Parts: sequence; structure tokens; C-alpha cells
Amino acid sequence: MQKVTDNVFAEIGARGCNTSFVVTSDGVVAIDTPITAAIARKWLAEIAKHGTLRYVINGEAHPDHIAGNCYMGATLIAHEGAREEILKTDLNTIKQMQTRMSPGSPDDDSLKLRPPDITLSERLTLYLGKHTFKLMALPGHSPFQVSVYVPEERVIFTSDNVVTQGTPFFHQAVPDEWIKSLQYIEKLDFDKVIPGHGEVKDKSYIQQMIKTIHTWADPVKDMVKKGLTPEETQKQMATIKEIADIARNSPMPGVVAMNVGGIYAYYKNKK
Repeated sequence: MQKVTDNVFAEIGARGCNTSFVVTSDGVVAIDTPITAAIARKWLAEIAKHGTLRYVINGEAHPDHIAGNCYMGATLIAHEGAREEILKTDLNTIKQMQTRMSPGSPDDDSLKLRPPDITLSERLTLYLGKHTFKLMALPGHSPFQVSVYVPEERVIFTSDNVVTQGTPFFHQAVPDEWIKSLQYIEKLDFDKVIPGHGEVKDKSYIQQMIKTIHTWADPVKDMVKKGLTPEETQKQMATIKEIADIARNSPMPGVVAMNVGGIYAYYKNKK
């Protein structure tokens, strides 16, 4: 557990995504949810030390961010597109992910899909106590990403639009919009970014994330323009040093192929 500010706490060491919460004078707001019931119970106990959990916000609809929705209670908020994605999620996919990331899970029979109670399409502002939570639809890692900006704490929660550990996933990405979203975030007045995975960073890391997106997306975009097939693109990308290094060091087999395939499909469909 990391205390980011006097009122902001982030768990960056548990399996799954980073989970965070903000303490206000009128209760607690959590961002993203733990991956298993056991981790969720510990997380809720930690939150209870600071106040009543009032709201939970999903920054995206991917299973590692929404698996714990059903354990959390409170009012749940997410993008309207994320709601549709959650409703289509295969529960067995979540169970397999829980087992892979936390052997022995699921550890009870309470797992179920829980879609949001409130959705946004572009912007939503939540006022709680003396805090303001600006929810912004900022597509990138997925089309339905939501970032949460809390100006009083000078922090922004990005889910996987920013990752500071491992390789960003592009399987559902919209790369051009991702860069625009990061550029938009960079203009906001904040000190700390709480990413979807990895350590909390300062604002300067946004430029590093933009560079990472370009490293992946620009070569694929160029190959699509030249008319290369998906197979030819995969082979060419494997010769790029930065990508080859990721392939060697990634704990996930096939991550490069998955990413290249997602980026290729995006630019092919955009033509």
C-alpha cells in the first residue's frame, strides 16, 4: 500500500491491476477493483479504516480491472461502452485469470458480473465532501477508457492508458486516439499519475508513455500503408530491436504478436 498524498492510497503490489482510493470528508471513492474475493476483502478492510466506501469507478472493462466489482458494494460508475463490454464478458475467462494470478482462486462462489450503475459517454463530475472527481472518457488502451482527475489532490488515475511496468497491451487499442488522450492529460494540472500497472510516477512520465505508443504503432501504420500483409508485418516488427527485446523479456507468450495484430487491425480498418 502506497500513500500518494494525505488522502490518496494506491495498491501497486497485488496481483492484477493497481487499485486506488481517495478519502473525502464524506466517504471514500475507489478506482478499479481487486482481482479476487480474498484480495477484495483485505482491500475493503483497508478502506473501512478511512471511511465508508461510497463510489467505485472502473477505468476500463478489461477483466483484471472489473473482476472485483461484485465484491465491492457502493455505487459503480464506468463508461457506457464499458458497461456493454462487461455484460459480454465470459465469466469463465475471469475465473481462469483469477486462478492464473492467484492460485486457489476463485476462493468462494460469489463471483458474478457486475455492470456499472451509472455510465458516462464523455464527461462526468462527481462531488463528494470537499473533493472533485472529474471523469473523462479518453480512448486509448481501449475505446472505453476513463481517467479520473482529482484536482484537490493533484493526481490523475489513468488505468491502462498509462502503464509503468511491463508492456502495454494493444489488443483493443485505438493508437491515434491514445496519443491524443495522453496529450490531453499532459495539459492538466497534476503532480502524480497513478497508472493501471506499475509504480506511481510524476507528470513527466506521460511523455515516456507517448513515446512507447509511437514505438509500437508507427512502424505498423507504415507497413499497412505499404500494403504488407499481417504475416509480413509480424515478421518485420520482430526485427525491430525494441520489439525484439520485449519479446525476449515478456512473461506473456505471444504478447508481441497480439499487440501487432491489434495495431494492424486498427490501421487496416481505418483506411
